[in-house]
Amino acid sequence: MGEVVGRRGRSLRGSVLRGSWRPLPMVRSAATWRSALFMAVHAPYGFACFVALVVGVAFSAATVIVWIGIPLLALMMVGWRLAAVLERRMIGLAFGVDVPSPYRALPPGRNPFRKLRVMGADPATWKDLLYLLLLLPLAMAELVAMVAAWGVTGTFLGLPLIAGVRGGVEVDFWFGSVWAADPLTALPGTVVGLFLLLGALYLTRSLAAAHALYARLLLGTSRAQAENRELRERTAHLQASRARGVDAVEFERRRIERDLHDGAQQRLLAVAMDIGRARAKLDDDPEGARALIEQAHAGTKEAITELRDLARGIYPAILTDRGLDPALSGLAARAPVPVEVAVDLPDRPPAAVESIAYFIVAEALANVAKYARATSASVRAFQDGPWIVVEIVDNGVGGAAASPGGGLAGLADRAATIDGIVIVDSPPGGPTIVRADLPCSW
Repeated sequence: MGEVVGRRGRSLRGSVLRGSWRPLPMVRSAATWRSALFMAVHAPYGFACFVALVVGVAFSAATVIVWIGIPLLALMMVGWRLAAVLERRMIGLAFGVDVPSPYRALPPGRNPFRKLRVMGADPATWKDLLYLLLLLPLAMAELVAMVAAWGVTGTFLGLPLIAGVRGGVEVDFWFGSVWAADPLTALPGTVVGLFLLLGALYLTRSLAAAHALYARLLLGTSRAQAENRELRERTAHLQASRARGVDAVEFERRRIERDLHDGAQQRLLAVAMDIGRARAKLDDDPEGARALIEQAHAGTKEAITELRDLARGIYPAILTDRGLDPALSGLAARAPVPVEVAVDLPDRPPAAVESIAYFIVAEALANVAKYARATSASVRAFQDGPWIVVEIVDNGVGGAAASPGGGLAGLADRAATIDGIVIVDSPPGGPTIVRADLPCSW
């Protein structure tokens, strides 16, 4: 079981733009074969779009003079936008490339004329039309390239089989022909086929990447739109992080109030009552007064201990004075199981990062003591580029999760205030891994 709270970038798997260009990874990549199949069968869709657009737009434009052409043009515009939406989906499935929708938001309400006016004024609508008109020659070129490359490659790779079935095969080259009478003499053709396979792989990947970039250019967002969308996503993420941080601080405030009310406040109240009773007995029962004073003294020490622990829970002094390494070692020393600590930080992180890392380790070790039934644990802290990574591992029974309202979820909320993430990986049976990635700047 794994759970991620927060984010640290986005990854795109199975993409022709991000995949390896080495032969073996290309052979193993599903994107290669999806791309080849897509480019081999995409021509009918391009032909249908071209014919529908040329005929539909021409007929609509010709009938504008009798007014019927105006609603037909509106229907055509909606139709080619839907065709472009389908094309984006197919490109995403075939090439593994995300082509974001570039359309402007339509006005609310049910007024179709307002919506059509916004569609007609949207530059993305006309870029869709241009893409679909040019799709037929592009798809035909890709079809010819795929049939030629993979047809010739498959023929040469299968020459021994063809020779065995047909009792021989003649291969024509531009400089002459070669006769292979049996599968054994046709084996050199398979070697040639392997070289052709390499060329077909690179041709497929190149055409797929070019098609994906062309689709992004005409069907995707412009540079300004992409920047605006990224800013909106970043703003929404920061708003959510701020809300989670406020909730975490409020939860911490309530915890401190509860601990003060249920702990130190009750003990100090008992101390005041013992002192009051001792004053009443001081003249008549000195020994009883002495016992009450000793009891009050013990209660005072217990209250001081609780206040010290509470202060450590707010922000430990050792973290301020000596840094993260001694603070984590102190947590490990108080843990009920052996804990190995390894801290490799070239420079001291910001105070906020140190604080969040400390409390994540404290909460994780507390969970180890309460629930994990572990016999050992380890704590690692190291720098990974601009990130401080803290990882806590135990060999317990597993099953931990950053559930809402729980301690780990609260720490994840606190980490989100600096754009950090907390990952909990705890399959049943263990081991449990709690990892926090905290940025050094935000």
